[in-house]
Amino acid sequence: MRGIQVGQYVKGPKELKVTELPDPTPKPDQYLIEVHAAATNFFDILQIQGKYQNQPPFPWVAGVEFSGIVLATPSASKSPKFPVGSRVFGASQGAYATRVCAAEHELLAVPQGWSFADAAGLFITAPTSYSALVLRADVKAGDWVLVHAAAGGVGLAAVQVAKAFGATVIATAGTPHKLEVARRFGADHVVDYRDPNWPDQVKKLTPKGRGVDIVYDPVGLVDKSTKCVAWNGRILVVGFAAGSIEKVAMNKVLLKNISLVGIHWGAWAKFQKEGIPVVWNGINKLVEQGKFKGTVFSDKEFVGLESVPDALVALGGRETWGKVVVKIPQEGGSKL
Repeated sequence: MRGIQVGQYVKGPKELKVTELPDPTPKPDQYLIEVHAAATNFFDILQIQGKYQNQPPFPWVAGVEFSGIVLATPSASKSPKFPVGSRVFGASQGAYATRVCAAEHELLAVPQGWSFADAAGLFITAPTSYSALVLRADVKAGDWVLVHAAAGGVGLAAVQVAKAFGATVIATAGTPHKLEVARRFGADHVVDYRDPNWPDQVKKLTPKGRGVDIVYDPVGLVDKSTKCVAWNGRILVVGFAAGSIEKVAMNKVLLKNISLVGIHWGAWAKFQKEGIPVVWNGINKLVEQGKFKGTVFSDKEFVGLESVPDALVALGGRETWGKVVVKIPQEGGSKL
């Protein structure tokens, strides 16, 4: 197969090279997948530099999120969930290659009518946003929801989930183009968070200036968001894309009866396995109803493993929106 193997840490994505590698050998509980698309993530950039919390032993193939076709089922399974030829997507180390191995719990069926590119970016963003808004914040019709970095992968997923449940969405982003993208995916109002007065702007948009009921924050804007959240509001702490872990003035949390709610989807498999099918059943229902669609960055196309470095550079430079996905053509394979 061809893939991007990491034998030593690199300074950045531009140092990554595509080489010929032996085909991966699936463990008894793993499927062998022909990769047709791979999604990029910020943690991919950290991992190749040796800065991520999960660092595989050298050598390893970069990339985690993918979609493709089942080539072989687990040798230890008498009744595999996905027969040979199934269209699947998932997350397993080694996605930046033409073939990858993955266990059954790391895979799901590609939604009907979805392309490989759309599905490749679904495994992390969709459940993060759905579990946060639905299971952690109990979003409902009539709620006002503020989504920060709304043009990002989890942001666009959050906009769609909140709208599907009948909420009014205020989206923030840092450029006019990204604000327009957020509108395109359903945001009712948009606010530029580069404006220091954005909390006031958000509050004025809400009925009688009461503030928003839910804040979805993957950036690190919790403290400022306390200024525009309503009484009994919920602030979802999703991540710290701004680069630093902020400190919050807890008197604000006390005075407004605010709930600060953490959400780490990656830990659900360890602490709350029973919630995983609930989340995915909910997502699949939204997909079937046409209320949730793929969020693939379409301003520029990335095709072939050789374009992975450029895709990661674009992602790391904040030049993109949605999910940056690399299409990986396969000789004689299905269309992307």
